[in-house]
Amino acid sequence: MAPPPVEARQDRTDTQRSFDELGTPLYDVTFCVVDLETTGGSPKGDAITEIGAVRLRGGECLGTFQTLVNPGCPIPPSITVLTGITEAMVFPAPPLDEVLPALMEFIGDAVIVGHNVRFDVGFLDAALTARGRPPLTNRRVDTCALARRLVRDEVRDCKLGTLARHFRLRTEPTHRALDDALATGELLHCLLERAATFGVTGLVDLVDLPRMAGHPQGAKLRLTRDLPPRPGVYLFRDRGGRPLYVGKATDLRARVRSYFSSDDRRKVGQLLREAHQIDHRECATSLEAAVVELRWMHALRPRFNRVARDPERYRYVRLTVGEPFPRLSVVRTPDPAKGLHLGPVSSTARARAVVEAIESAVPLRRCTQRLGRLPTRAQPCTAAQLGASLCPCADPAGVASAYAAAVEAAMAGFGGAHEVFLEPLRRRMATLAGAERFEEAADVRDRAAAVAAVLRRSRQLTSLRASGELVVEDPGAGGARLIGGVLRESWGPDGQTRLLDPDPPGSAADPSPHHVADGDALLLTTDDSQWVAGTHEVDELVAVARWLEDRAARIRIVACSGTFALPRTPVPTFAIERSAGRLRG
Repeated sequence: MAPPPVEARQDRTDTQRSFDELGTPLYDVTFCVVDLETTGGSPKGDAITEIGAVRLRGGECLGTFQTLVNPGCPIPPSITVLTGITEAMVFPAPPLDEVLPALMEFIGDAVIVGHNVRFDVGFLDAALTARGRPPLTNRRVDTCALARRLVRDEVRDCKLGTLARHFRLRTEPTHRALDDALATGELLHCLLERAATFGVTGLVDLVDLPRMAGHPQGAKLRLTRDLPPRPGVYLFRDRGGRPLYVGKATDLRARVRSYFSSDDRRKVGQLLREAHQIDHRECATSLEAAVVELRWMHALRPRFNRVARDPERYRYVRLTVGEPFPRLSVVRTPDPAKGLHLGPVSSTARARAVVEAIESAVPLRRCTQRLGRLPTRAQPCTAAQLGASLCPCADPAGVASAYAAAVEAAMAGFGGAHEVFLEPLRRRMATLAGAERFEEAADVRDRAAAVAAVLRRSRQLTSLRASGELVVEDPGAGGARLIGGVLRESWGPDGQTRLLDPDPPGSAADPSPHHVADGDALLLTTDDSQWVAGTHEVDELVAVARWLEDRAARIRIVACSGTFALPRTPVPTFAIERSAGRLRG
C-alpha cells in the first residue's frame, strides 16, 4: 500500500528542518566579536571602562560598536599603563546604564566571540543581573580555546598578540577594545580555515571543536566530514574494511562527532584508534534507523556491539505441560511440543525472576526431578513444608487434584489471563507493606514488575505477528508499512517512500532469515498462541513494538489486513509508602 500523498503532508516539513538548524553552515552564522577593557579581573568588584564589538557574517564586517564607559570608580595605575585609558578619558563618557541597552541590541542573537570569552561574558552577565535583566544565552566561541587545539604546537603561547603576529593579522591588538575586537575577528577567520581540515563546516561543530580537536584521535574528525545532520545509521570500519561498530542516531553528524568529545566510555578510545572509515545510511524515520541498525548488526557481527556478540541472549519461561506434574523452567529456545512459553526475556537472570514470581503466585513444584505416580521422597520438599508450593514428590496421589488446579491456573495465565499471576502478588505486596515489612514488599513488587514486563512483551509481539499487512502513520514524522511486524517500507515527512534495503554498504546480501519476500513465512507458527522466532526476528519485532508504543497516543492506523491492538500495561505501578504502611497506586 502506498503512503499517504505528499500533498497531505506538506505542512509537516518544518518539523524536519530542526536537523538543519543543528548544523547551520558557518557562512550563514552571524558572529559578534566582543572585547572589554575593565578596571580589574573580577566582575564582582571591578567595572567596565571601554567596549568594542564587531558583527561579522560570511567573512564581511556588518558593523562596529565602540564606546568608553564611565566606571564610576578610580582606574588603577597598572590598568592605565596597560590600556592607556585614563580617568580623564572616561570622565565625560556615558555610564554603563546608558551603554548597555545599545550594546545588547547590537549583539542581538549573534554568536558571541571573544579571546577568553568567559572574561568578557562574565562582566556583561554581572552587569545585566545587577540591573534585573537575564544573563546572555547566546552561543559562544572562544578563539583562545580554538587556538589551543588548532595551533598550539606552532606558537609559544596563545595570547592575542602572539597569534596576531603568527597569522600576520592586519589589525594589531593594543589593549583597546575595538582594536582587540577587530584583531579577534580576523583571528577567528584564520582559525576557521584551520578548523575546516577537521571537517568543521557548521556551528555545532565549531562550538564543540575545542574539546574534539584535543582528542588523541582528533585527526580522524575528517572521517565525519560527509555525515549529514539527519537521522540514520553509521558504521565504523577498520583499515581492512572489517566492521567495528554499528549505531543509530537522530543526527548522524552530531552523534558520531560526540565520540571525540563527550563520550568517555572505556572502549570508545580503542574503537577510534582502529577506525579508518565511517559508512552511513540516512533513514526516513527513527523506526527505519532502529531496524537497519539491527539488520546491519546481525549481518556484520561487529565486535564492539554487545548485541552482536550474544546472538542467543533471549530466554523463555516454559511450563512443561507434557509431564505428569508440570513445572517451570528457563530455556533458550521455545519448543511448543514441550510446553507453553512466555517471552522473550532479555536475560537468564530476568527469566529466573519471572519464574520466582509465578511460583509465588501459583504453587507449582520447584524441584527438577522427573516424577511418576510413585513417591520419590519420604518427606515433602522444603518449599512444600514452608507452604510455598505443592509437593507431589512425597504424595503424588494426595496432591494430584490440587496440583491439577494449580497447573490449570498457570496455563490460563500463560494463555492471557494475566491476573492469575498478578493479583496474588498484589495482595502479598499489600499485606507485607501493611505489616511494615517494606523490604519484602519491595521484593514482591519487583517480581510483579518482571512478570508484567514479560506478559506485555509477549502480547505485543503476538499482536504484531497477527497484524498481517499494517500501514501506520505518525503525523508530522512519516509512516511505515509492516508485514507480520517486519518493516518493508518507510517514509518521512516529505512523503517519499523508501523500500528497506537491509544490506550494509559494500557487503553482499545477508542470507539471514530477515531477507524474505512479501508473503513468505517469517515466524514458524504452531497454533494461535505459541510461535517460534529467531533472535533476528525478535529484535526487529521488539524495536517495532517499542516504536509503536512510544507513539501510541498519536499514531494513526491507515490499513490493517489482520488484527492488531496496542496492549495496555497489564499491571499498575505501585509505590510503597513507608510512613503509612500501605501501597499507593
